[in-house]
Amino acid sequence: MELAACASTVSGQTAESEVLKALSQIIDPDFGTDIVSCGFVKDLLVDESLGEVSFRLELTTPACPIKDMFEQKANEVVAALPWVKKVNVTMSAQPAKPMYAGQLPAGLQTISNIIAVSSCKGGVGKSTVAVNLAYTLADMGARVGIFDADVYGPSLPTMVSPENRILEMNAEKRTIIPTEYMGVKLVSFGFAGQGRAIMRGPMVSGVINQLLTTTEWGELDYLVIDMPPGTGDIQLTLCQVVPLTAAVIVTTPQKLAFIDVAKGVRMFSKLKVPCVAVVENMCHFDADGKRYYPFGRGSGSQVVQQFGIPHLFDLPIQPTLSASGDSGMPEVVADPQGEVSRTFQELGVCVVQQCAKIRQQVSTAVSYDRSIKAIKVKVPDSDEEFYLHPATVRRNDRSAQSVDEWTGEQKLQYSDIPDDIEPEEIRPLGNYAVEITWPDGFNQIAPYDQLQMMERLVEVPQLTPA
Repeated sequence: MELAACASTVSGQTAESEVLKALSQIIDPDFGTDIVSCGFVKDLLVDESLGEVSFRLELTTPACPIKDMFEQKANEVVAALPWVKKVNVTMSAQPAKPMYAGQLPAGLQTISNIIAVSSCKGGVGKSTVAVNLAYTLADMGARVGIFDADVYGPSLPTMVSPENRILEMNAEKRTIIPTEYMGVKLVSFGFAGQGRAIMRGPMVSGVINQLLTTTEWGELDYLVIDMPPGTGDIQLTLCQVVPLTAAVIVTTPQKLAFIDVAKGVRMFSKLKVPCVAVVENMCHFDADGKRYYPFGRGSGSQVVQQFGIPHLFDLPIQPTLSASGDSGMPEVVADPQGEVSRTFQELGVCVVQQCAKIRQQVSTAVSYDRSIKAIKVKVPDSDEEFYLHPATVRRNDRSAQSVDEWTGEQKLQYSDIPDDIEPEEIRPLGNYAVEITWPDGFNQIAPYDQLQMMERLVEVPQLTPA
C-alpha cells in the first residue's frame, strides 16, 4: 500500500513537471522569458488517472494585449501531452500594487501604474490624449482612474459627463470619493464645485496634492494623470509626491511645440521617469484624395530621435475628435472602430507593454545572491550587469546618519560595518533607487547612480556543481 502511494506521488510529480515543461514553451514577448519562469502559472492541479489538468495564468495586468494568445497556447501545449484528456485554464491578473517601497499616502497604495500625460505646452490636445488613453485601457480590461491635475483650467468636466458632477467627501475618513463615468474613476478640481481656480502657485500645489493623495482610488491598474502645461512647481510637486511609472508626451508638428516638449522630456529624465511614447496631434488631414500637413512635419519624430523615446503615434486633424471632447463622450467610446480609436488602441498596447517591462526591470534591478554573498545590479535601460560586496554598499551610505550634512564629515566609520554583513531585504524605490534593510535595523536608500559608482567585485565566485 505504501509502495503504491509512493509510486502515485512520484507519478504525480512527473505529470506535474511534464505540464510545467510544456507550458515553459510559451514565451512572454515583453520579458523574453517563459511564463513558468515569470511565475504566471498558479494553482496547478493534475489528476493523471482521469487525464485532467487545471491551472490559473496570473498575468501582470488584466489589460495584457496577448492574454487570449496565452490562454489558447496554454490549452494547446498541455492538451498535446499524450495522457491529457481535459484542460481547464482560468485567467487572472496580479493584485494592484505599486512598485514603490516607501511610505505612500493611503489612497495610492493599491495603484499598480501611474502614467503622466504631459505636453508642457497648452492647447496641443494633451487632455484629449489622456482621456482617450484612459478609456482605451479600460476597454482592454483594466481598472482605470483619471486625475485632472490642472486647477487653473480643468478639462475633465467638459470631456466626460458623469451623472454625479460633484466629488463627495467621506467625513469620517476625511477622504474624497471619486465620481465615475462608464467605469472609469474621475477626480478634477472642476468636480469640486469650484470651477476654475484663481490662486497662487504654492496654494495650487497643496490643492493638487490633497486631491490626489486623499482620494479613495481603490484598486487601480492604471491611474492616468492629465498634467498641467509647464515644468514649474506644480509639475515638480506631482512628480515627487507620486511614484510615476512612465510618461506619455503629447506634441504638435510646430517647432515651437518641440522646444517646450524638449523641456518636459528633460524634466522627466532628471526625475528618473521613463518617457515611453510620443503622440503627435493634429498632424494631417485628407481631402480630394491627398494628405495635407498644414503645420509642417517632423516635431514628433525629432523628439523620438533626439531623446530616444521608442514609440511615435500620429493623430489626424479630425472634427469628430474635437467634437467628442466637447460633447462629454470620448472619441474611443463614441466611435470604437474609427481611425482615431485604432491609433489609441496601439498606444494602449504600447503603454501596457512598456509599464510591464519597466516594472519587471525595476523589480529585478538589484537583488542579493546568497549563494555567492554578493549584491547583483542590473540598472534599467542598461545592458551592464555587475556585483557589489554587501559591506561596500553599506559603508557607502550617504544619508545624514552616515555623513554630516553640514561639514561632509564621514560619521560612519569603515570598521563600524562587519565584512560579513548581509542585507535582509531589498525593495524597489520608484524607478531610481532601492531601499535596503540591514540586520541592525537601518534602512538604506541606494540610488542606482550611486551603486554604479561603487567599487565592484571583479572576481565573482562561481557556483561549482555538486
